[in-house]
Formats: sequence, structure tokens, C-alpha cells
Amino acid sequence: MGVAIEPFFDPATSTMSYVVHDPATGRAAIVDPVLDFDPELGSVSGDSVRRLLAHICHQHLVVDWILETHVHADHLSAAGYLRSRIGGRIAIGEGIRAVRSQLGLSAQPPFDRLLRDGEMLALGEKCVTALSVPGHTPADLAFLLDDAVFVGDTLFMPDVGTARADFPGGDAAALFRSIRRVLRLPGQTRLYVCHDYPPRGRGPRCESTVSEQRAHNVHARDAVSQAEFVAMRQARDATLRVPALFELSVEVNACAGMAPRP
Repeated sequence: MGVAIEPFFDPATSTMSYVVHDPATGRAAIVDPVLDFDPELGSVSGDSVRRLLAHICHQHLVVDWILETHVHADHLSAAGYLRSRIGGRIAIGEGIRAVRSQLGLSAQPPFDRLLRDGEMLALGEKCVTALSVPGHTPADLAFLLDDAVFVGDTLFMPDVGTARADFPGGDAAALFRSIRRVLRLPGQTRLYVCHDYPPRGRGPRCESTVSEQRAHNVHARDAVSQAEFVAMRQARDATLRVPALFELSVEVNACAGMAPRP
């Protein structure tokens, strides 16, 4: 029996979170959970978290892992909050050490597991494999589970393209190579994105396939060379604003969703 995947869309930040579980055992993982934040009031709330928790309760799941694809720059992570409520261990790529060093934080991050490329995590009778996909940031991971990959910000839906590569440590050429790594997987492999910014006329979507991305991604289809991609990405990134929650979210999320200091 294949892995079960339930997506949750946060319209305030255009973020996709997922509850993934092994139907045979009920063991589950949460991918990229969101903690709602109101910048005008400076307050947090748990509306997005409650939707995840309701699903977990309804399905009688036990959460083993809370997986972060990278240190998000546009929303606060609910990883720490969820760990305190329902348990589970928070995992992120080992590149988090470099991100924390850039922020002037201690070298020992408050995550339960720092993952290397190719490292595997047990999820009931299933296995999650970490894939290093740097470029958007130097510490991005994708998570492979059965025929599904949670790609983080490495790819968006085909009609949206790819994420920016101009954050500290970002690298458009590295992002291109990471995209090609993902797109060398079998064509029917399902790809689940961390964000969707749908163009006018369609609603939010979370899933595509390797074949669809290779044929139709507006930034990174097979016909696009690395040089063309890097030139496009650099020109496009120069026009983008810094995310509204950048400073707050990066520092909080580098601390597993917990405020590091006043």
C-alpha cells in the first residue's frame, strides 16, 4: 500500500504543508508546518496547526517526524509548537549549521536530527530518504518517500517555475543542478511543492510529476540550459522584494520554530 499524503494550503503565505503517513502502521510525518503570524499585531495563532492536528486525530496517527525542507524566509515554522503538543522529532539538513553561523547563532541547533544527503529515516514500514538540493539556500533538502518527493522550494508548479536564488548562500547554478537531480527521477514520480502562487484562472495546486516538469516548467524544462537558467534567475531575482517576514522568520526557523532571543 502506498504512502498517504494530505496537503494543507495556507493562503496568507501561499505555503503547502503535508501530513504523510504509512497506512499499514499509522506512523506519520509532518512536512513544513506553518504557524500563523499577524505582523500588524505581532501575534501568533494556531489556525493552520489546528487543521493538521484535526487530521492527525481523525486518522489516529502517531507523529514520528516533523520535517523541514529548509529555513523558510516567508513564514514561521510550527515545528517547535507541534513537537511540544504531539511529540515527534524535528529534522532538517545538516547545512543548518552554516545558516546559524551566518545569523550569529550558536553552532548547536535545537533540532533533533541533522540529515546528510542520502540519509534515511524510518516511518513505520516506509523509509524517507533525504536528498540534498542546494541553490535556493545552501541547506535545502527534498524528501523521497515511495514515488513521492517533497521538493521544498526547489521547484514550483510548472506554470510558476522555480524559487529565487538570491538569499545569503543562494546560488542559481547550484539550484539548476539540484533541479536536474530531481528531474532525473522516473517520469511518474510525484513532486509536492512547498509553495504555490497560482496565476489568474486556477486555484492552488500542490502536485505535479517529473514528466510534467521536464516538459512544461516555464523556467527549467528540458530545453533550458544551465547558462540560460542562471541568466534568467539572476535577472528575475534582481526585481524581487525581500519577503516581509524575512528577518523574523529566518531567525525563528533556524531555531526550530522557537524564538531565539528577545
